[in-house]
Amino acid sequence: DLYRDTWVRYLGYANEVGESFRPLVPVPVVWASYGVATAYVTADAIDKGRKAATVSATPCSPPSHSLLTLPPTPMSPQAHAQDPTRVGVAVVDTFVWQSLASVAIPGFTINRLCAASLALLGSLTRWPLPVRRWTTTALGLAAIPLIITPIDRTVDFLMDSSLRKLYGTPGEPPES
Repeated sequence: DLYRDTWVRYLGYANEVGESFRPLVPVPVVWASYGVATAYVTADAIDKGRKAATVSATPCSPPSHSLLTLPPTPMSPQAHAQDPTRVGVAVVDTFVWQSLASVAIPGFTINRLCAASLALLGSLTRWPLPVRRWTTTALGLAAIPLIITPIDRTVDFLMDSSLRKLYGTPGEPPES
């Protein structure tokens, strides 16, 4: 999966990196990092919708009595109108899950961690402001790998307990 198993996955963490660098860069740079992460989330949701459409529209092979049977050929995504619910669920589930697990919750977490650490360093140390800002950025960056799994599992639980009950698909976002 391009959006989960390659370097592209790291684009989903762009806003956490942006939040980590907030003490050092202009605010528009931070907002641009949210744009990158949101583009990743949207692209992943569209990709999962397309995959759900392809899976739902793969025709069955007609019965054949010959020894040579060709594999079924997937139809084009435009021909998948017979199962719009599956496609909609894949898009919504992926978009909501990724928005929460990759953008909103981690962005808020890193933002608050960095704000608190900058404030604490200001009151507890006599370090010059540039040193406090770089230290805050380093703490934010170091926290990113530590928060990913707990946030992912929490979002799984929240979605399994709420939205996924509406369409009956517990577990990870659709892999299709």
